[in-house]
Amino acid sequence: MHDLVLRGGTVYDGLGGPGLAADVAVTGDRIVAVGADPGPARRALDVTGLAVAPGFIDAHSHSDPVPLMPDPQPFKLHQGVTTEIVGNCGFSFAPLDDATIAATGPLFAELAGGVPVVPRDFAGYLADIAAAGPTNHIAALVGHNTLRAYANGMDERLRPGALDRMCRLADDAFAAGAVGLSSGLIYPPGSYGDTAELVALARVAHRWNRPYTTHLRNEDDRLGEALDEAIAIATQARVRLQVSHCKVAGQANHGTAKQLLAKLHQARLAGVDVRGDQYPYRAGGTFLNALLPGAAQVGGTDAMRARLADPAVRAELRALAEDLTRPNGFWARVTPADVLVTTHTTRPEVIGRTLAELAGTGDAFDALCEVLIADPGAGMVITMMAEEDVETIMVDPLVGIGSDNGPPVGLQHPRTWGCFPRVLGEYVRERGLLTLPEAIRKMTSAIADQFGLTGRGYVGIGAAADLVVFDPATIGHDGTYAVPDIRPTGVEHVLLAGHIVIEAGRFTGERRGLVLRG
Repeated sequence: MHDLVLRGGTVYDGLGGPGLAADVAVTGDRIVAVGADPGPARRALDVTGLAVAPGFIDAHSHSDPVPLMPDPQPFKLHQGVTTEIVGNCGFSFAPLDDATIAATGPLFAELAGGVPVVPRDFAGYLADIAAAGPTNHIAALVGHNTLRAYANGMDERLRPGALDRMCRLADDAFAAGAVGLSSGLIYPPGSYGDTAELVALARVAHRWNRPYTTHLRNEDDRLGEALDEAIAIATQARVRLQVSHCKVAGQANHGTAKQLLAKLHQARLAGVDVRGDQYPYRAGGTFLNALLPGAAQVGGTDAMRARLADPAVRAELRALAEDLTRPNGFWARVTPADVLVTTHTTRPEVIGRTLAELAGTGDAFDALCEVLIADPGAGMVITMMAEEDVETIMVDPLVGIGSDNGPPVGLQHPRTWGCFPRVLGEYVRERGLLTLPEAIRKMTSAIADQFGLTGRGYVGIGAAADLVVFDPATIGHDGTYAVPDIRPTGVEHVLLAGHIVIEAGRFTGERRGLVLRG
């Protein structure tokens, strides 16, 4: 007697195979049968006319503090996502101590979504997540920015012994269950690290057979160099490489996505196990201070505020920001109208307005500086990509899907609420850019394999009973940058470890997620 049978659906295995009419039987937290009439069950769901797929795995999430929110947060379950990889872009919520929290100032507060940022080691972070009861499964990376800030503060140069301490902290994190190492090489203090520093940390990941994921040092004018660095790190450390949120940013670089993909394919032919992920939008979202050169942020947020408030230093920073020959932030690669302020702790009136609107007839760089003086951790949505490049990257078999979401509070990017349904509705059904089996593969097995999530990402006997049932004819997301927090359509049922957590489109209220350790 099975616990549950999904009857009458079209099953997609997550491996790229075609949809097949079959029933899926679940006992406990595992799939125990796939095929015609698997036998009696305590409960059956009629899913005739619907697609049955492995639960989607978000390769690139910033939901690190979300399980610690007092109420369950089903915004990913409503997209069909059953597992999130957190700790991306070099920012993990452990290890942290009081000095690290003080040094990084509002950066972690911006990512925290109102959850207190407290000192803890990596094992303590995972234990706290498990005790809280995640709404979906969580697998966590340890971040280079966090390690560096812990061992070295916001200093640009490494102190004696700092790299050894970073490596020991990384080793502790992998022992606790971190599923990989991440870097965010446009963000201080990670941006101050050189290739050798990252190779040393990635070699620790290699000892644990964990991958290296990277927000590249540059995603616009020097994208090729940044990819070369990532590939060199993976080659020298002998680790799997995940290139985060693959894109070609900056108007001058539009139309060059094939060059990015060519480097990934060349590296793979040379023996590097490299893949990437992507969100299906022309705009990204990050800290507003990413518009500034890294020199603005040396020494932490108080030092940055002082620099921006000094007219002479502000002029020097403007000159650096406008220098297209150097990798100095996004300022010179976008227009003020491309930058929408999405979060701000002290001036709520700036939220939902572009820098062009905030400047009015005045100077947009000065407007940026004043907004950052008031809140150095303010967030933005920034339009940087061309649709042609988004589509070129999406169809490549090496690139999976990752939302790059923030916490589900305030004016976040619509990818937070609708990334996966948008791919399936807009790019599969409406445009025919991807087949449904291939899109599902990009959301499931392609991600599970890269992060070592054994038994997940496919529909088969013995696999984890994390499943999504959706209607290919209606799945989608109507969220916009102005109104992003709209519930997706078409996701009917979601199973998490064999438990129904979304039924007929409604969240059951159960927090059935697990911490998945490496």
